[in-house]
Amino acid sequence: MSRPPLFGSPLFLGFDHLEQMLDRVGKNADGYPPYNIEQIGPDRLRITLAVAGFAMDDLQITQEDNQLVIRGRQQDDSEGRIFLHRGIAARQFQRAFVLAEGMDVEGAWLDNGLLHLELKRPQPETRVKTIRIGARTNGATTITERLPEPG
Repeated sequence: MSRPPLFGSPLFLGFDHLEQMLDRVGKNADGYPPYNIEQIGPDRLRITLAVAGFAMDDLQITQEDNQLVIRGRQQDDSEGRIFLHRGIAARQFQRAFVLAEGMDVEGAWLDNGLLHLELKRPQPETRVKTIRIGARTNGATTITERLPEPG
């Protein structure tokens, strides 16, 4: 059963890419590794992932357009070892976050099994644009009156 489009209203023009992003995020529902997202300032965020057992060389962070992707792959060091119980996860993972336009990853560091990423959110600028109304005669558009630009 398919769901109705979230942005199916004719009042949402050009938002079809958001629907695709939401579908992509929904496919990333695996709970591993656990993570926190916290606001550390008016325009700053920190993502913290619990990556115990992963070294810096086991982790890869990429920003592909507006998607932040964190991948982890540990080297298999279990050869010659006999585990009576193996409860520490040693699996690979991929965690993706969709970023708002202009969002920038400023840095990442690994500390006591926690991977921290700091992000800066851009402050949106207010734009006002006056659209001139022209008269159309014989297929040619002419502007009948010039309006002064605001500001």
